[in-house]
Amino acid sequence: MGIATEETAGSGDGQAGQAPESAAERPSGAVRPAALSPSRAGDFMQCPLLYRFRVIDKLPEKPSAAATRGTVVHSVLERLFDAPAAERTAPRAKGLVPGEWEKLLAARPELAELFLREDGSHDGDRLATWLADAERLVERWFTLEDPTRLEPADRELYVETVIDDAGSAGTGLKLRGFIDRVDVTPTGDVRIVDYKTGKAPAPQYRDGALFQMTFYALVLWRLRGRVPRRLQLVYLGSGDVLTYDPAEAELLAVERKLRALWEAIELATDTGDWRPRPTKLCGWCDHQAVCPEFGGTPPPYPLPVVAQRAGRVAPVAAAQGRMDAV
Repeated sequence: MGIATEETAGSGDGQAGQAPESAAERPSGAVRPAALSPSRAGDFMQCPLLYRFRVIDKLPEKPSAAATRGTVVHSVLERLFDAPAAERTAPRAKGLVPGEWEKLLAARPELAELFLREDGSHDGDRLATWLADAERLVERWFTLEDPTRLEPADRELYVETVIDDAGSAGTGLKLRGFIDRVDVTPTGDVRIVDYKTGKAPAPQYRDGALFQMTFYALVLWRLRGRVPRRLQLVYLGSGDVLTYDPAEAELLAVERKLRALWEAIELATDTGDWRPRPTKLCGWCDHQAVCPEFGGTPPPYPLPVVAQRAGRVAPVAAAQGRMDAV
Protein backbone atom coordinates (compact mmCIF):
# COMPACT_ATOMS: atom_id res chain seq x y z
CA MET A 1 0.00 0.00 0.00
CA GLY A 2 1.06 3.58 -0.39
CA ILE A 3 -0.14 4.30 3.11
CA ALA A 4 1.86 3.39 6.15
CA THR A 5 0.54 0.39 8.07
CA GLU A 6 -0.53 0.20 11.72
CA GLU A 7 -1.22 -2.75 13.12
CA THR A 8 -6.10 -13.48 12.65
CA ALA A 9 -8.21 -14.08 10.19
CA GLY A 10 -10.55 -16.53 11.81
CA SER A 11 -12.96 -18.96 10.30
CA GLY A 12 -16.41 -17.67 9.61
CA ASP A 13 -19.11 -17.31 7.04
CA GLY A 14 -17.50 -14.32 5.36
CA GLN A 15 -20.32 -11.95 6.17
CA ALA A 16 -18.71 -8.79 7.46
CA GLY A 17 -21.90 -7.58 9.10
CA GLN A 18 -22.39 -10.67 11.24
CA ALA A 19 -21.19 -10.64 14.84
CA PRO A 20 -20.25 -13.83 16.68
CA GLU A 21 -22.96 -15.45 18.76
CA SER A 22 -21.53 -14.17 22.03
CA ALA A 23 -18.88 -11.83 23.35
CA ALA A 24 -16.79 -14.83 24.34
CA GLU A 25 -16.46 -15.78 20.67
CA ARG A 26 -15.10 -12.39 19.65
CA PRO A 27 -11.35 -12.04 19.16
CA SER A 28 -9.79 -10.47 22.24
CA GLY A 29 -8.58 -6.89 21.97
CA ALA A 30 -11.13 -5.71 19.40
CA VAL A 31 -12.45 -2.27 20.37
CA ARG A 32 -14.38 0.49 18.66
CA PRO A 33 -12.32 3.10 16.82
CA ALA A 34 -11.59 5.92 19.26
CA ALA A 35 -9.53 8.41 17.23
CA LEU A 36 -8.53 9.35 13.72
CA SER A 37 -5.06 9.89 12.25
CA PRO A 38 -4.24 10.99 8.70
CA SER A 39 -3.16 7.47 7.76
CA ARG A 40 -6.28 5.80 9.05
CA ALA A 41 -8.50 8.47 7.51
CA GLY A 42 -6.73 7.75 4.23
CA ASP A 43 -7.35 4.03 4.71
CA PHE A 44 -11.09 4.53 5.07
CA MET A 45 -11.30 6.84 2.07
CA GLN A 46 -9.28 4.37 0.01
CA CYS A 47 -11.17 1.27 1.16
CA PRO A 48 -13.47 0.93 4.20
CA LEU A 49 -12.71 -2.80 4.45
CA LEU A 50 -8.98 -2.07 4.62
CA TYR A 51 -9.70 0.28 7.52
CA ARG A 52 -11.58 -2.49 9.30
CA PHE A 53 -8.79 -5.01 8.75
CA ARG A 54 -6.18 -2.60 10.13
CA VAL A 55 -8.04 -0.85 12.95
CA ILE A 56 -10.60 -3.36 14.22
CA ASP A 57 -9.32 -6.80 13.20
CA LYS A 58 -5.67 -5.69 13.46
CA LEU A 59 -4.63 -8.24 10.85
CA PRO A 60 -0.86 -8.63 10.49
CA GLU A 61 0.91 -7.20 7.45
CA LYS A 62 4.26 -8.14 5.97
CA PRO A 63 7.15 -5.77 6.63
CA SER A 64 7.93 -3.49 3.71
CA ALA A 65 11.51 -2.66 2.75
CA ALA A 66 10.43 0.75 1.44
CA ALA A 67 8.41 1.66 4.54
CA THR A 68 11.19 0.43 6.83
CA ARG A 69 13.74 2.51 4.93
CA GLY A 70 11.46 5.50 5.36
CA THR A 71 11.37 4.93 9.12
CA VAL A 72 15.17 4.82 9.28
CA VAL A 73 15.56 7.97 7.17
CA HIS A 74 13.04 9.84 9.33
CA SER A 75 14.94 8.82 12.45
CA VAL A 76 18.22 10.06 10.98
CA LEU A 77 16.74 13.44 10.04
CA GLU A 78 15.29 13.77 13.52
CA ARG A 79 18.51 12.77 15.33
CA LEU A 80 20.71 15.03 13.21
CA PHE A 81 19.31 18.11 14.91
CA ASP A 82 20.69 16.84 18.23
CA ALA A 83 24.10 17.99 16.96
CA PRO A 84 25.26 21.63 16.95
CA ALA A 85 24.37 23.45 13.73
CA ALA A 86 27.91 23.40 12.33
CA GLU A 87 28.10 19.62 12.71
CA ARG A 88 24.93 18.87 10.76
CA THR A 89 26.73 17.65 7.68
CA ALA A 90 25.87 15.06 5.04
CA PRO A 91 28.68 12.67 6.07
CA ARG A 92 27.52 12.80 9.69
CA ALA A 93 23.92 12.16 8.66
CA LYS A 94 24.87 9.22 6.42
CA GLY A 95 26.92 7.81 9.27
CA LEU A 96 23.79 7.69 11.43
CA VAL A 97 21.97 5.33 9.05
CA PRO A 98 23.46 1.98 10.20
CA GLY A 99 22.93 2.81 13.87
CA GLU A 100 19.31 3.86 13.38
CA TRP A 101 18.69 0.63 11.47
CA GLU A 102 20.15 -1.40 14.32
CA LYS A 103 17.95 0.42 16.83
CA LEU A 104 14.87 -0.28 14.74
CA LEU A 105 15.84 -3.92 14.28
CA ALA A 106 16.29 -4.34 18.03
CA ALA A 107 12.78 -2.97 18.58
CA ARG A 108 11.27 -5.00 15.74
CA PRO A 109 13.27 -8.21 15.20
CA GLU A 110 10.79 -9.41 12.57
CA LEU A 111 12.28 -6.87 10.15
CA ALA A 112 15.27 -9.17 9.73
CA GLU A 113 13.15 -11.25 7.33
CA LEU A 114 13.46 -8.44 4.78
CA PHE A 115 17.05 -9.51 4.20
CA LEU A 116 16.83 -13.29 4.09
CA ARG A 117 17.52 -15.53 1.12
CA GLU A 118 15.06 -18.23 0.08
CA ASP A 119 16.99 -20.74 2.18
CA GLY A 120 16.60 -18.53 5.27
CA SER A 121 20.22 -17.35 5.40
CA HIS A 122 21.10 -13.68 5.85
CA ASP A 123 21.57 -11.74 2.60
CA GLY A 124 24.30 -9.24 3.43
CA ASP A 125 24.45 -7.85 -0.10
CA ARG A 126 20.75 -7.01 -0.10
CA LEU A 127 21.09 -5.27 3.27
CA ALA A 128 24.11 -3.30 2.08
CA THR A 129 22.23 -2.12 -1.01
CA TRP A 130 19.24 -1.15 1.11
CA LEU A 131 21.40 0.84 3.54
CA ALA A 132 23.13 2.58 0.63
CA ASP A 133 19.74 3.59 -0.76
CA ALA A 134 18.82 5.06 2.63
CA GLU A 135 22.10 6.97 2.73
CA ARG A 136 21.42 8.42 -0.73
CA LEU A 137 18.01 9.67 0.41
CA VAL A 138 19.58 11.29 3.46
CA GLU A 139 22.28 12.89 1.33
CA ARG A 140 19.71 14.27 -1.12
CA TRP A 141 18.00 16.11 1.71
CA PHE A 142 21.03 18.40 1.95
CA THR A 143 20.35 19.60 -1.61
CA LEU A 144 16.83 20.64 -0.55
CA GLU A 145 17.30 22.15 2.91
CA ASP A 146 20.26 23.48 4.91
CA PRO A 147 20.07 22.07 8.45
CA THR A 148 22.81 24.44 9.64
CA ARG A 149 20.30 27.27 9.19
CA LEU A 150 17.37 25.50 10.84
CA GLU A 151 16.44 25.22 14.50
CA PRO A 152 13.17 23.27 14.60
CA ALA A 153 10.74 24.11 17.37
CA ASP A 154 9.60 20.48 17.43
CA ARG A 155 10.61 17.15 15.89
CA GLU A 156 8.40 14.06 15.73
CA LEU A 157 5.76 16.09 17.54
CA TYR A 158 2.77 14.13 18.81
CA VAL A 159 -0.40 16.22 18.49
CA GLU A 160 -3.91 15.50 19.66
CA THR A 161 -7.10 17.51 19.85
CA VAL A 162 -10.84 16.88 20.00
CA ILE A 163 -13.46 18.27 17.65
CA ASP A 164 -16.48 18.84 19.86
CA ASP A 165 -19.98 17.60 18.99
CA ALA A 166 -18.70 15.29 16.25
CA GLY A 167 -20.01 11.82 15.54
CA SER A 168 -23.47 10.36 15.85
CA ALA A 169 -23.49 10.67 19.65
CA GLY A 170 -21.95 14.13 19.65
CA THR A 171 -19.21 12.93 21.99
CA GLY A 172 -16.42 14.48 19.95
CA LEU A 173 -13.80 13.27 17.50
CA LYS A 174 -10.21 12.83 18.65
CA LEU A 175 -7.65 13.74 15.99
CA ARG A 176 -4.05 12.71 16.50
CA GLY A 177 -0.78 12.05 14.75
CA PHE A 178 2.96 12.74 14.56
CA ILE A 179 4.38 15.74 12.71
CA ASP A 180 7.93 15.29 11.37
CA ARG A 181 9.02 18.86 12.02
CA VAL A 182 7.59 22.18 13.13
CA ASP A 183 9.48 25.42 12.46
CA VAL A 184 8.45 28.68 14.14
CA THR A 185 9.67 32.14 13.10
CA PRO A 186 10.46 34.90 15.61
CA THR A 187 7.11 36.46 14.69
CA GLY A 188 5.26 33.23 15.53
CA ASP A 189 4.55 31.98 12.02
CA VAL A 190 4.43 28.18 11.88
CA ARG A 191 5.69 25.88 9.14
CA ILE A 192 4.78 22.20 9.19
CA VAL A 193 7.34 20.00 7.41
CA ASP A 194 6.85 16.39 6.36
CA TYR A 195 9.55 14.18 4.84
CA LYS A 196 8.60 11.73 2.11
CA THR A 197 11.09 9.11 0.94
CA GLY A 198 9.21 8.46 -2.29
CA LYS A 199 8.84 10.61 -5.38
CA ALA A 200 6.57 13.62 -5.64
CA PRO A 201 3.20 12.69 -7.14
CA ALA A 202 1.94 14.19 -10.36
CA PRO A 203 -0.19 17.31 -9.76
CA GLN A 204 -3.45 15.41 -10.24
CA TYR A 205 -2.52 13.01 -7.43
CA ARG A 206 -1.40 15.48 -4.78
CA ASP A 207 -4.71 15.70 -2.92
CA GLY A 208 -3.83 12.79 -0.62
CA ALA A 209 -0.58 14.34 0.55
CA LEU A 210 -2.19 17.75 1.02
CA PHE A 211 -5.01 16.15 2.99
CA GLN A 212 -2.48 14.79 5.48
CA MET A 213 -0.84 18.18 5.84
CA THR A 214 -4.09 20.11 6.22
CA PHE A 215 -5.14 17.54 8.83
CA TYR A 216 -2.04 18.45 10.84
CA ALA A 217 -2.61 22.15 10.19
CA LEU A 218 -6.13 21.86 11.56
CA VAL A 219 -4.91 20.12 14.71
CA LEU A 220 -2.16 22.69 15.34
CA TRP A 221 -4.59 25.53 14.73
CA ARG A 222 -7.00 24.11 17.29
CA LEU A 223 -4.17 23.56 19.77
CA ARG A 224 -2.36 26.88 19.35
CA GLY A 225 -4.99 29.23 18.00
CA ARG A 226 -3.03 30.24 14.91
CA VAL A 227 -3.32 28.90 11.37
CA PRO A 228 0.07 27.54 10.21
CA ARG A 229 1.64 29.84 7.68
CA ARG A 230 3.06 27.11 5.43
CA LEU A 231 2.85 23.38 4.79
CA GLN A 232 5.95 21.84 3.24
CA LEU A 233 6.42 18.39 1.74
CA VAL A 234 10.02 17.33 1.14
CA TYR A 235 10.23 14.47 -1.37
CA LEU A 236 13.62 12.82 -1.01
CA GLY A 237 12.96 10.25 -3.73
CA SER A 238 12.70 12.86 -6.47
CA GLY A 239 14.31 15.92 -4.90
CA ASP A 240 11.16 18.04 -4.93
CA VAL A 241 9.81 20.42 -2.30
CA LEU A 242 6.11 21.22 -2.45
CA THR A 243 4.66 24.05 -0.38
CA TYR A 244 1.13 25.15 0.36
CA ASP A 245 -0.19 28.07 2.39
CA PRO A 246 -3.54 27.13 3.96
CA ALA A 247 -6.36 29.54 4.71
CA GLU A 248 -8.70 29.34 7.68
CA ALA A 249 -11.68 28.60 5.43
CA GLU A 250 -9.85 25.60 3.96
CA LEU A 251 -9.13 24.16 7.40
CA LEU A 252 -12.79 24.57 8.35
CA ALA A 253 -13.65 22.59 5.21
CA VAL A 254 -11.21 19.87 6.30
CA GLU A 255 -12.91 19.79 9.69
CA ARG A 256 -16.31 19.31 8.05
CA LYS A 257 -14.89 16.50 5.94
CA LEU A 258 -13.47 14.78 9.00
CA ARG A 259 -16.79 15.06 10.81
CA ALA A 260 -18.55 13.38 7.88
CA LEU A 261 -15.81 10.77 7.65
CA TRP A 262 -16.12 9.92 11.34
CA GLU A 263 -19.89 9.57 11.08
CA ALA A 264 -19.37 7.10 8.22
CA ILE A 265 -16.84 5.15 10.30
CA GLU A 266 -19.20 5.08 13.28
CA LEU A 267 -22.03 3.83 11.07
CA ALA A 268 -19.86 1.06 9.62
CA THR A 269 -18.76 0.15 13.14
CA ASP A 270 -22.33 -0.09 14.39
CA THR A 271 -23.63 -2.06 11.41
CA GLY A 272 -20.57 -4.18 10.68
CA ASP A 273 -21.03 -2.98 7.10
CA TRP A 274 -17.48 -2.50 5.79
CA ARG A 275 -17.30 -2.56 2.01
CA PRO A 276 -14.27 -3.08 -0.22
CA ARG A 277 -13.48 -0.36 -2.73
CA PRO A 278 -11.31 -1.81 -5.49
CA THR A 279 -8.56 0.43 -6.89
CA LYS A 280 -5.16 -0.03 -8.51
CA LEU A 281 -3.69 -0.10 -4.99
CA CYS A 282 -5.33 -3.48 -4.36
CA GLY A 283 -2.33 -5.16 -5.95
CA TRP A 284 -0.21 -3.99 -3.01
CA CYS A 285 -2.64 -5.06 -0.29
CA ASP A 286 -1.65 -7.82 2.13
CA HIS A 287 -5.27 -8.81 2.75
CA GLN A 288 -6.36 -10.21 -0.61
CA ALA A 289 -6.81 -13.67 0.92
CA VAL A 290 -9.63 -12.36 3.15
CA CYS A 291 -11.07 -9.80 0.72
CA PRO A 292 -14.29 -10.73 -1.13
CA GLU A 293 -13.10 -8.84 -4.20
CA PHE A 294 -10.45 -11.57 -4.56
CA GLY A 295 -12.69 -14.46 -3.53
CA GLY A 296 -11.61 -14.30 0.10
CA THR A 297 -13.64 -14.55 3.28
CA PRO A 298 -13.30 -11.84 5.94
CA PRO A 299 -12.96 -13.01 9.53
CA PRO A 300 -16.08 -12.86 11.72
CA TYR A 301 -16.88 -9.32 12.73
CA PRO A 302 -15.42 -8.94 16.25
CA LEU A 303 -17.71 -6.16 17.50
CA PRO A 304 -21.43 -6.31 18.33
CA VAL A 305 -23.79 -5.12 15.61
CA VAL A 306 -26.04 -2.52 17.19
CA ALA A 307 -27.71 -0.88 14.19
CA GLN A 308 -28.78 -1.34 10.59
CA ARG A 309 -28.35 1.02 7.71
CA ALA A 310 -31.56 2.86 6.89
CA GLY A 311 -33.69 1.08 4.36
CA ARG A 312 -31.76 -2.16 4.49
CA VAL A 313 -33.49 -5.21 5.90
CA ALA A 314 -30.46 -7.50 5.78
CA PRO A 315 -27.26 -5.49 6.23
CA VAL A 316 -25.28 -8.70 6.60
CA ALA A 317 -26.02 -9.99 3.15
CA ALA A 318 -25.17 -6.71 1.49
CA ALA A 319 -22.16 -5.88 3.60
CA GLN A 320 -19.61 -6.53 0.89
CA GLY A 321 -20.87 -4.08 -1.71
CA ARG A 322 -18.82 -1.15 -2.93
CA MET A 323 -18.54 2.22 -1.29
CA ASP A 324 -17.53 5.53 -2.81
CA ALA A 325 -14.89 7.64 -1.13
CA VAL A 326 -16.13 10.04 1.51
